[in-house]
Amino acid sequence: MNAVEIEQALSELAFQPFNAAEFPFAFLAAFGNKDTTLKRLRTGNNNASDVAGGVLLRNNIHLAVCASGAVGDTLKALRTSLATTKAKAKFILATDGQTLEAEELVSGETIASAFPDFPNHFGFLLPLAGISTIKEIKDNPIDVRATGRLNKLYVELLRENPAWASDERRSDMNHFMARLVFCFFAEDTDIFNGNGLFTQTVDQMSASDGSNTHEVLSEIFRAMNIKVADRATALPRLPNWANGFPYVNGGLFSGSTEVPRFTRMARTYLLHAGALSWREINPDIFGSMIQAVADDEERGALGMHYTSVPNILKVLNPLFLDDLRAALAEAGDNERKLLNLRKRMARIRVFDPACGSGNFLVIAYKQMREIEAEINRRRGEVHLGSEIPLTNFRGIELRNFPAEIARLALIIAEFQCDVLYRGQKDALAEFLPLDAQNWIVCGNALRLDWSSICPPTGTGVKLAADDLFDTPQDQAQIDFENEGGELYIFGNPPYLGARWQDDAQKSDIQALFAHRCKNWKSLDYVSGWFIKASDYMGHGRALAAFVTTNSACQGVQVPTLWSMLFSDGCEIFFAHTSFKWQNLASKNAGVTVAIVGFGKNIRGARRLISATDDGNSIVKIAENINGYLTAGPNIEVQKTSSPMGPQAEMTFGNTPIDGGHLLMDTQELQALGLSAEQTSRLTRRIYGSSEFIRGIPRHCLWISDGDLAESMSIPAVRNRFDLVKESRKKGGTTAREIANRPHQFQRMNEGQIHSIVVPGVSSENRPFLPVGLIESGSVPSNKCFALYDAPLWNMALIASRLHWVWIGTVCVRMRTDFSYSNTLGWNTFPVPLLTEQNKADLTRCAEDILLAREAHFPATIADLYDPETMPDNLHHAHEQNDEVLERIYIGRRFKNDTERLEKLFELYTKMTAAEKVKPAAKAAKGKKKTS
Repeated sequence: MNAVEIEQALSELAFQPFNAAEFPFAFLAAFGNKDTTLKRLRTGNNNASDVAGGVLLRNNIHLAVCASGAVGDTLKALRTSLATTKAKAKFILATDGQTLEAEELVSGETIASAFPDFPNHFGFLLPLAGISTIKEIKDNPIDVRATGRLNKLYVELLRENPAWASDERRSDMNHFMARLVFCFFAEDTDIFNGNGLFTQTVDQMSASDGSNTHEVLSEIFRAMNIKVADRATALPRLPNWANGFPYVNGGLFSGSTEVPRFTRMARTYLLHAGALSWREINPDIFGSMIQAVADDEERGALGMHYTSVPNILKVLNPLFLDDLRAALAEAGDNERKLLNLRKRMARIRVFDPACGSGNFLVIAYKQMREIEAEINRRRGEVHLGSEIPLTNFRGIELRNFPAEIARLALIIAEFQCDVLYRGQKDALAEFLPLDAQNWIVCGNALRLDWSSICPPTGTGVKLAADDLFDTPQDQAQIDFENEGGELYIFGNPPYLGARWQDDAQKSDIQALFAHRCKNWKSLDYVSGWFIKASDYMGHGRALAAFVTTNSACQGVQVPTLWSMLFSDGCEIFFAHTSFKWQNLASKNAGVTVAIVGFGKNIRGARRLISATDDGNSIVKIAENINGYLTAGPNIEVQKTSSPMGPQAEMTFGNTPIDGGHLLMDTQELQALGLSAEQTSRLTRRIYGSSEFIRGIPRHCLWISDGDLAESMSIPAVRNRFDLVKESRKKGGTTAREIANRPHQFQRMNEGQIHSIVVPGVSSENRPFLPVGLIESGSVPSNKCFALYDAPLWNMALIASRLHWVWIGTVCVRMRTDFSYSNTLGWNTFPVPLLTEQNKADLTRCAEDILLAREAHFPATIADLYDPETMPDNLHHAHEQNDEVLERIYIGRRFKNDTERLEKLFELYTKMTAAEKVKPAAKAAKGKKKTS
C-alpha cells in the first residue's frame, strides 16, 4: 500500500464505531498486512503479546486496546514488555477508543490524540508499512490527504465521463483539476472573499444527486474570467451567487468553462476535498503528488515520487544558495551591501529543463525569498514587496499537466511567502489578478533551443504566450530585462539507461550525440541534459547541477560523455557522490544517485561531498574532480586483457550454446536414468548468477571425448545431443562452428581443486560482491566469471569493500545492478605488491568468510547478504577482511568510499604509467643493441 491508501484506510477506521475486539486487526490491515497474517494473529498462533488485550506483530508493532482512561498505563506496560523487546517491535500503541497514544521505540518520538483525530498522525506511522517517513509528510499530512481526495474525484469523474479520458480531452480534464486546486486554496486563504466560499457555494447551489454540479462550477469559473466592472453587461448574465467570486484571469479561467458531469459520489468527493485545510498545502510537495492523480502510470504510486527538501537542497545549496547565504553573512548590517545583494538576487534566473511539477523551482523560490526577507528585516523594510519575479524561475516539462501544476505551485508559493514575510493584507492586495505571462514551457527539452526559452545574454525577448495556463507554444518567451544577471540550471532529469529507452528517446540521444562520438548508443538518457547544458554555456555564462544515476559517472560512459564535456571546456566544481534518493514508496530502498555541478571557466576550489561509513557527510576540497567523481586528474579506465597486479587470471564461465538441452534441473537429471557413478562422471553441478546467489540446483551434461561413446549409448542423453546439434545448426556463426560436437559446451573449463566464482550481475543493495568457492565437480556457466584453482587470497580481494567500490565505479550497470567485467573490473583493479604474509592474512580472511557462511547452512547468498538481516558473524568476517586489506593499502581503514576510490585511482594512474614505460624501455633497449 502507498501513503495515500494508508491515510484513507485509517480515516475510514477512525470514522467507524469503535470495536475493541476488531480494532487491532483493522489497524494492521490498514498498513497492508495480509489476511493470512491477521488470521494467525486472531487465532493466537503467532500472537506472542504478554499484555492484556494486546496484539504483537514481530518486527513491527505491539498494540493493545484497554479500559477507559488506562491508555497511559497500557503504553507503559507495552514499553516494558519482554515480548516487545524479544519481537523487536518498532512501535507500541494503546487506545481505549477515546484517546490514542503511540511511540516509536528507536527515536522515542510519541503521538497522543483524540481517537477520531489519530489519522492526522498517519505520517508518524508510515514505517509500519515499510515506508520511509519524510519530515514534511510527518509534520503536515494535508498534502497526502488532499491527493487521496482528488484521486477519488478524478477516477469517479472519468468513470462518468469516459470521453474526458481520451487523448483529445485529457488536457481539458487536467485543466479542470488545476482550477479546482486553485479554488480550494483560494477559499481557505482569503483570496476569495469569505472563508469556504467555493465549497459552500457548490454545496448550496448544486443538487445533492450531482445532476447540476457541472453547471454551478461552470458559472463560478466564468465569473472568475470576467472583470467585476464588466459583469453587469456580461452575457449571459451571471447569477447573483457567482458575483461573490473575484476576477482571477491569468488564463486559469479563460477559454472553455465546460465541466465534466458529476454523480452523487463525485459531488461528495468534491465537498470532502474542499473540507480540508488547504491553507497548509506545501506547493513543493503537493505539486508532485497531484501530478500523479492525472498520470495513469503514476497513479498507482500517488505522489510517492515526492523529492524531499533536503535532497533538493543538495543540488541548490552548493550550486548557488550557499553563496547567497555567505554574501548575506558578509554583508552583516551594512545597508549598502544588503541593497546590492537584494539587487543581485532580483537578476538571478534559475532554469529547470526537466521541471516536472516544479519541486526544484518552488524550493529555489522559497529559499531566495527567505534570504530576501532577512535583507529587508535588517534594512527595516519588512513590508517591502519582493523584487524576485516568478518569471525568473523557468522550466521545461514534456507533459502538459505537470507544467500547468508547476506554474500553479509557484503562484501558491509566491502568495504564501508574501503572507509569511509581508502579512496577509499586503499579500492579498497584490495577488489578483494573476499575471498572464508564461514561464514554464511544455515541450521536449532535448529538442528545444534552451537559449530561446531562457536567453543567456539577459536581453529582453518578447513573445508572450496566449495565457499563463494554456499549453504554451514550443518556445514561448516572455518580456524581461536581466542584463548581467546570474543563471543557474538544475533539475532531476529522467535517467533511463540505453536498454530502457523507447524509440523516441533513442532518437533524441542520436540527434544530440551521433555527430559527436561513436559510442553514443551506450549513453543514459540523462546525458542529453548534460550536453545541452554544455552547449548552452557556449552562448553565455551559466552553472548547472543535475541529479543523475551513478551510471552516468561510471563504466564506459565516462570515456564517452565526460571526455566530451571536458573537451568542451566543462569542469566539475562540486559533486555529491553516491547516496539514496528515497521517496515514499512502500519497501522503497531508493535509487542510488549522484549530483554533479559543472560549468566553464570555474574559479576556486572544487568540493567533493560524500557520506562517511557512519552516515555523516564530509566535504573534501580538491583541485580537480574527474568524471568518476573522485579528486584527481581526468583519467579513463580502459579494458585490459590481463591483470595489472598480482591477482590471478579471471576468465568468462562456460558457454553452452545448446538451446537449453545440455542443462537440466534435478528432476530432468534423474530422468536420464544414470547410475551414481555415471552421474558423477558425466554431469556437473553448474552455477550461473541466479544459481549461485539463490542456491538453485542446476546440472549439465559434461562429456569428455573419451566418454562420448558411452554417452551415445544412453538414449535420453543421445536425444539431447541431437537437439543441441539441430539448435546449433540454426544459430549464428559460433554455434554452427561447434554443431559437430553437440556433447560439449563451447568451452570446457573447470577447476581441479576449486573455482572462485563471481556472478556476472548482482544487486548493488548488497554490501559486498557475492563471490564464493565451488569445489571440483561443479562448473561456472557463462553467467559467472571464474578463477580456476587460484589462491584463496584472490577471493578476499573480490569480497572486499574496495573491490565493491571499484566495480561499481568502472563497470557498466544493468539498471542499478552491478554488471561485473573481468577485463574492465578485475584486470584493472589496482592491487599493490603483496608479501607472502599479506597473502597468508588474506587467505585466512577468505576462509573466515566461508566458515561464517557455512555456520548458517542451508542459507543462500541471497539470504546471507540481505543488508537488513546479514548475520553478525558474517558481517564481522567481512569487516576483518576489509581491515586487513585496507591496512595493506594505507596502514589504516579508509574513512569512506570516496577515499577508497581516490587511493585506487592514484594507484591505477601509477600502474598504467608504469605499463607505458615498459614497452618504451624495451624498444630503447632493442635500439641500443642494433646500434
